[in-house]
Amino acid sequence: MTNTAHTQIQETVNANDIVIYMKGTPTFPQCGFSSTVVQIFDYLDTDYHAVNVLEAPEIRQGIKEFNNWPTIPQVFVKGEFVGGCDIMKEMFETGELKSLLSEKGLIPAT
Repeated sequence: MTNTAHTQIQETVNANDIVIYMKGTPTFPQCGFSSTVVQIFDYLDTDYHAVNVLEAPEIRQGIKEFNNWPTIPQVFVKGEFVGGCDIMKEMFETGELKSLLSEKGLIPAT
């Protein structure tokens, strides 16, 4: 990974409460896993910043090296890597994701 890609990823993660590195955009996801993650965050009615890795090959490869995580999408909450699609789906289903977002002040407590 280039220093530029690493710096760009770190700055994006630091500047946004929730970041989704995904294939495609929230309105036009380019894979089912990215679509699932977007649907989860849309359902929870929370703001997030999406990065389309298909537009930047150095970011697509760089994000995998940044976390030593081989798949996309990748989700960060308040600067911390949380996981990919399977982890987001499991956390959503158990209520853990809603609790995490509430604890971080990103959604109202229920």
